[in-house]
Amino acid sequence: MEKGTDISLIGCMRKVPDPRAPYNQKHKLLDIIVITITAVLSGMDTWNEIEDWAGSNKEWLGQFLELPGGIPSHDTLNRVFQMIDPEKFHEAFFRWTSAAAGTISGVVSIDGKTVRRSRDGAGSQRPIHVVSAWACESSLVLGQLRVDEKTNEIKAIPELLDILCIKGCIVTIDAMGTQKDIAEKIIEKGAGYILQVKGNQPVLMEDISLYFEKDVFTKPKKDLRQEGLYHKEICNDHGRIETREYYVSDDIDWLLQGHSGWAGLRGIGACVASVIEKGRTTQTISYSIYSIAGMTAERYGRSKRAHWGIENSLHWVLDIGFREDESRIRAGNAAENMNVARQYRSQPVETRKKLQNGDCGQT
Repeated sequence: MEKGTDISLIGCMRKVPDPRAPYNQKHKLLDIIVITITAVLSGMDTWNEIEDWAGSNKEWLGQFLELPGGIPSHDTLNRVFQMIDPEKFHEAFFRWTSAAAGTISGVVSIDGKTVRRSRDGAGSQRPIHVVSAWACESSLVLGQLRVDEKTNEIKAIPELLDILCIKGCIVTIDAMGTQKDIAEKIIEKGAGYILQVKGNQPVLMEDISLYFEKDVFTKPKKDLRQEGLYHKEICNDHGRIETREYYVSDDIDWLLQGHSGWAGLRGIGACVASVIEKGRTTQTISYSIYSIAGMTAERYGRSKRAHWGIENSLHWVLDIGFREDESRIRAGNAAENMNVARQYRSQPVETRKKLQNGDCGQT
């Protein structure tokens, strides 16, 4: 960020190019964008709600917006957001949030989400699928990219990593992103990774699972704990008892011989989760590869739990709290642009206050 750069909402949104013809413009693009963002942050979900909210807050908006044509109609807001370049809007929006939030550290989780009601059957428009990067400790969306469908996450993740400042962070991704080029990209960015291993890497999965079953799970847990290779935690909530046991191993010379090409690979981990609910016990085992030297089982467990934040604190909030999947905003680029704006609304109150305090006193 250059010295003296205006990181306020207004300063960042000035960078968004106006897609309209340069004549007969009743409303300024900046006014339309800022009205929409502030209305969305206040809980508005439809264009009619945004127009009504802006009309009720016209005096406040007039303190920092010009509003030469008054408050734009809901049709105007809709048409303009259909036309705005999503990439440019995304860049401006996350320039604002990232600059105000400061340096990111800890776990950064990457995962995809489909905005289901953005599908337009009449126009043969597929639902929007976005890949987001979530800073777990800051509870902040660092960036996102739209992909045509879920299977294209593999191509989008390296592009998303390119625009992120994640040096010193631990990047966690589910099995879809467990690819050699993605691991290499993370290492190039100066970060570490924990990548889940499932059936899309069948030989790697089989070798890791056999190793843990024969050479790790059979050892006394007391001895493993003393070496930092085993950690256990129990969670009792709403009549459900969940026990999670984490194992790690950096004894992987044998693995590297048959699985070369994984940049920075330093160890493997396992999580054995047992759940007792209504008298029934279920057990699942998940495996991962990681690039962090000296990884302990306790740190591995913390990082794995942090990854769930993108589901619990972002996707769940967008779906349940803000009913994103029920939104009927879908024409043109409007659905994708509104998805970007909702990312900020999903942040915890503490994060939103932090960003607003870094907004140079405007909006």
